[in-house]
Amino acid sequence: MRVFKLLLTSIVFILFTGCFSSNSVALNPKPNPNLKFRDYEENQKLYNQLLAHYKQWKGVKYKYGGNSKKGIDCSAFVQNTYRNALKIKIPRTTKLQSQVGQEIGMADLQIGDLIFFKTGYKTRHVGIYIGGGEFMHASTKVGVTISSLDNPYYIKQIWKIQRVFN
Repeated sequence: MRVFKLLLTSIVFILFTGCFSSNSVALNPKPNPNLKFRDYEENQKLYNQLLAHYKQWKGVKYKYGGNSKKGIDCSAFVQNTYRNALKIKIPRTTKLQSQVGQEIGMADLQIGDLIFFKTGYKTRHVGIYIGGGEFMHASTKVGVTISSLDNPYYIKQIWKIQRVFN
């Protein structure tokens, strides 16, 4: 039994730390020296705006194609957050949102950046980074919520990160 647990633990570790596809984000790349980073005050302001918006939507159930408090999907929640909390217009779909702004690496991640996940063969998911290794999103299981990138499911599924504004 002990050998089985050790073997199972090893397999899980290998699966979660194995190679990402070429489209995935490297976990510890060197920061891009050409990027402008927001200062502390700007990050704090963004965090407060995002958290205030999140509190208005927390727990709203997930509904594919939904765009209201009766039900909302991930890309509509991101679009709504950008429009209402940050006064920035972005497209409605995850595919189009993934093409807005500048692609960055995990080492360059800042509050307000969009994190995209490949959750299935053709399925994509998006959330907004809020700092501290957390992002807010509309989860299919729990609705609008905050999740941690430390979760092995999410870290394994990261596809790309986009910075929409500097």
